[in-house]
Amino acid sequence: MNAHTGKCCTFIVMKKRILVLLLFFVGVLQAQQVAFSISEQEKNHFIARQQAPASCAISNTYDVTYYRFCWNTNPSINYISGSVTMFFIPQTPIDSLQMDASISLSIDSVWYHHTRTPFSQQTGDVLQIKFASTLSAPDSLTVFYHGVPQATGMGSFKQSTHGSNNSPVIWTLSEPYGARDWFPCKMTLNDKADSIDTYITVPLGNKAAGNGVLKQIIPQGTNQTYHWKHKHPIAAYLIAQAVTNYASYEDTVPLQLGKLPVLYYVYPEDSLASRQTDGALLKAIHYYDSLFVPYSFSDEKYGHAQFGWGGGMEHQTMSFVGSFDILLLAHELAHQWFGDRITCGTWRDIWLNEGFAVYCSALSLTMLQGKGYFDTWKTATINSIVSAPDGSVYVDDTTNVARIFDGRLTYNKGAYLLHMLRCMLGDSLFFSGIRSYLNDLGLAYSFAQTSKLQQHLESVSGISLNTFFTQWFYGQGYPSYLLLYNQDANNHMKITLNQSTSHPSVSFFSMPVPVRFKGQNKDTTIVLNHTQSGQVFNFNFSFQVDSIFLDPQLSLISAKNKVMNEYAYLRSLQKVIAYPNPSSTQINVEVNNFSTFPQSVELYNVLGQKILSFTPAENHFSIPVQEYAAGTYYLKIISETHVYTQKIIKE
Repeated sequence: MNAHTGKCCTFIVMKKRILVLLLFFVGVLQAQQVAFSISEQEKNHFIARQQAPASCAISNTYDVTYYRFCWNTNPSINYISGSVTMFFIPQTPIDSLQMDASISLSIDSVWYHHTRTPFSQQTGDVLQIKFASTLSAPDSLTVFYHGVPQATGMGSFKQSTHGSNNSPVIWTLSEPYGARDWFPCKMTLNDKADSIDTYITVPLGNKAAGNGVLKQIIPQGTNQTYHWKHKHPIAAYLIAQAVTNYASYEDTVPLQLGKLPVLYYVYPEDSLASRQTDGALLKAIHYYDSLFVPYSFSDEKYGHAQFGWGGGMEHQTMSFVGSFDILLLAHELAHQWFGDRITCGTWRDIWLNEGFAVYCSALSLTMLQGKGYFDTWKTATINSIVSAPDGSVYVDDTTNVARIFDGRLTYNKGAYLLHMLRCMLGDSLFFSGIRSYLNDLGLAYSFAQTSKLQQHLESVSGISLNTFFTQWFYGQGYPSYLLLYNQDANNHMKITLNQSTSHPSVSFFSMPVPVRFKGQNKDTTIVLNHTQSGQVFNFNFSFQVDSIFLDPQLSLISAKNKVMNEYAYLRSLQKVIAYPNPSSTQINVEVNNFSTFPQSVELYNVLGQKILSFTPAENHFSIPVQEYAAGTYYLKIISETHVYTQKIIKE
């Protein structure tokens, strides 16, 4: 159990499945009584730094097991004060440690075993803490601090208003590098605290949203303290608070492990709007719980709190949402499995969070609205992906927040990689592989990189996916297909499948390509194992094919595809086609690949004498030859940039 007051507290925490009994003298917790006393200059000092560091700067010499947060938050004031108590296990003997903490925060003191200990704030937003002796056993410390957070990325700590009465609100959004903007912590993507307690003291008339279960509301005179407890591993960027005059209500949904409380914190003026999508959200929770693995925090809750941002953020057990659109709600909900249960181990692999959430929300909306939704989603998503010729799902620049959260690449292309894998493996193997990934004891409630997902899909399917991930995850661009067909009188079909790519990083995408063949009352789809451009496939059909569709169900990312009769295609490659040739009366001429109509057409005899000249009205025209003597003639076609000649024969 974890206690927040008293001289001596006993904490039982689990790290890497080893039970450790920790005894620690906490000291006097003053944070809940810290008064708000800041200057006007400090209130107005809010700087949004859009460029982020490649990662947190601290050294990885210890393992976090537990945080206790005591925060004073007044939504009318852009300011925070309080304390962070951190329990940790040294990885090796240490006489100091580092925490991520913005230089904009003022560190009041650091307490270790009821005694102040030296500290310094260093460049790179690092808090350096020095101990009097070397530590090698589980231990803890408390940091007291205050300040006006300087927001990075997409907000991190934001004070604003809502409604016609301009009700004040403060909310946080720490992804990717914003946690240290408003509380000292360890911000790496390789260490989760096993549990947290959060005490948020707010003025009366306000409610505080947080992670986990609301254990109690503690009266504090003109204030009150909300105590939230979360007993599952959590990354620093998923820890959150939001404070305003919320209206709240609760639902339940039956899941595999029992009834789950679903908690809503919404602006009073939007209470009716919120309830419009509650039923759909409950169905989505049940759908994910059935499709994947049981909801990861079934012993606590799921909920969402409204905040002043256009999108949403998947804070563990309590997503923050800017609206109640079911697509947004389904997206943030999916993160409780993909992003919270298993968190990307690097920001280069953020698609493991966002690509999954986009694809899951498409699946859930299809469940709610029908197959037509999924067809529309596939078309729109591919159009987004191919709107530019380059870009990988792998994030090549983690210092750029916009690149990490690129909608075309991280979200849409990441989601479509999952759809292509599903089409390649089939539903049974694909979803079995995803469930195996989610149930991996080394990944569940921890971190993963793309290679781990690949391993689980390969293990379940028995299929090597090295080429797929090399080309589609690390590589850039997409393929374009040219399918040439020719069917003879005996219904033998010859298919030649050519491919070009939009970016030189991938010279050829090796993919199964579905092709649909239709004839009178006949319809069949064949998947071509396309391993090289120009590959030839031969089939014997029992019917005459009258139409061919390449990738009719949009099973892969591609664009600018063409299906052409082989003879028509070869004719289209000729600059000038003259027929019949020879002729005794008239020769028809087709001019291809001209950007404009020919400027001039001239006919010469074998002596080089011009015997005819005219300007055609279009690229198709005829030349009468019945009045000329039998023999050879030369046709000259002149455009703005080229001159083409064609020999013709008069019979």
